Amino acid sequence: MSTGTIKKVAGPLVIASGMRDANMSDVVRVSRQRLIGEIIEMHGDEASIQVYEETSGLGPGEPVESTGAPMSVELGPGLISSIYDGIQRPLDEIMKISGNNLQRGVEVAALSREKKWEFVPVAKAGDQVEAGDVLGTVQETQVVQQKIMVPYGIEGTVKEICAGEFTVDETVAVIATESGDKELTMVQKWPVRRGRPYVKKLPLDVPLVTGQRVIDTFFPIARGGVAAVPGPFGSGKTVIQHQLAKWAEADIVVYIGCGERGNEMTDVLNEFPELKDPKTGRSLMERTVLIANTSDMPFAAREASIYTGITIAEYFRDMGYSVALMADSTSRWAEALREMSGRLEEMPGEEGYPAYLGSRLAEFYERAGHVISLGKEGREGSLSVIGAVSPPGGDTSEPVSQATLRIVKVFWGLDSNLAYKRHFPAINWLTSYSLYLDNVSGWFNEKVAPDWMEDRQKMMSLLQDEAELEEIVQMVGMDALSPADRLKMEAARSIREDFLHQNSFHDVDTYTPLRKQYLMMKLVLAFYEKSMDALNKGAAMNALLAMAVRERIGRYKYTVTDKIESDYESIMSELDAEIADTFGKEDF
Repeated sequence: MSTGTIKKVAGPLVIASGMRDANMSDVVRVSRQRLIGEIIEMHGDEASIQVYEETSGLGPGEPVESTGAPMSVELGPGLISSIYDGIQRPLDEIMKISGNNLQRGVEVAALSREKKWEFVPVAKAGDQVEAGDVLGTVQETQVVQQKIMVPYGIEGTVKEICAGEFTVDETVAVIATESGDKELTMVQKWPVRRGRPYVKKLPLDVPLVTGQRVIDTFFPIARGGVAAVPGPFGSGKTVIQHQLAKWAEADIVVYIGCGERGNEMTDVLNEFPELKDPKTGRSLMERTVLIANTSDMPFAAREASIYTGITIAEYFRDMGYSVALMADSTSRWAEALREMSGRLEEMPGEEGYPAYLGSRLAEFYERAGHVISLGKEGREGSLSVIGAVSPPGGDTSEPVSQATLRIVKVFWGLDSNLAYKRHFPAINWLTSYSLYLDNVSGWFNEKVAPDWMEDRQKMMSLLQDEAELEEIVQMVGMDALSPADRLKMEAARSIREDFLHQNSFHDVDTYTPLRKQYLMMKLVLAFYEKSMDALNKGAAMNALLAMAVRERIGRYKYTVTDKIESDYESIMSELDAEIADTFGKEDF
């Protein structure tokens, strides 16, 4: 263990001398208050330390002590339903000690050392095991069964295995290895800056269904994929993140509030316990881990928070679960990186961000994927990462947005103009894209409907045509358009208002199953195609636009799931009847 003394304090950066025996990335305890820090640079016997707590009052000469271990998280029973700060300190336990305001130097174990868990062995004495093999299971919540796995680097024969109730640090198994017997507990540690190993990555050809129509239909993300949600202030980034956390078809959700407002994390804490998981009927918190590093907390901990969250997510991925991670927002993380870089007097890159901004973002996003985990079972697990980006003034040409877009394959571009028009989600369908579309098209056509991708393309073509016609309308007016183009504009408006617009606060409209999305597409396209056919046969244009059935098509999104088929048939019949009535009427 290396010890030294403080030489200089510059905000969250502390320079300590006498640290020659310490290593890069070691966790250190700073001053007599034992503040948590991490070594981020070494010069001879001087260590530059990033302190994750408030450093006011520290001065030269105070002691610094290295723990000799890198920044790590504890992985084991007790993670689910917990809320941690950026360095995995349980905030509810700290509150019991220090009240509502965080005190410095508080040391609390990430996982309770008092609570007992029912350990059910799967392996038995005499079994040959290797890293990733399951020793036993713990029913953490009614929704999540945690698999207790052999830690990385251990291989041998099970000499002894127990059953019953244990705390996380009591021995549950003994493995005879070549280097001697290893006593294993239900908790293991893993360095946050190193990705957990796996056997191999698999192709990303299954979509992560979210229930959000603009995402699932137009810009899907694959299970195990990465997406970015850039947008200006007030455009709905956080609401989209909340919607994805609530409704995405993932077994486990890890939500990282990185530098965001405290009231937004409060909303999550208040909403998630009350929300019912549509798959299980249980509370959403029973499959959620929250990392809260709000804007009023020490900003240096933001830099660690996304690594803490993704390491926990990888742990559940290794059990064979589908995990969705939301990072809100990586811009705040990058700001912390920029401030530390400035204090280290590093050469600044574009807009003051460090030159290694792009590589750090890539390190984070590349830890996503659909993988075969370690172990003889060959479990398949996936980790999907969705990161919000908050570019100043909504300018996506700034460095964080551009570095992110070079890495991710889905871009949900939020548009302030749509948000001002109260069109939510404010995802611009003309600027957004998904590079997973070709990969997942086969799944949609096979599992939902054989013409899913064909109908999607028809709708996208109508929206693109509308954008071109809108320019003509602005120059010479609507009267200059032909009846066919006017009908096309009305169909595109129906797509925007009846399909793309989705109310996240409506009990029914907040989540749309894929079957219902498909039927909504069919209705909107049926109005356009049948009306165009009637128009070509001499039907009255204004009579077509005045059909009462259009309101029923618009309100179809509020239809409950068990009535979607019957209502669909009813609306289609009414559409055919009303179109037949338009013949013989005069245009006006």
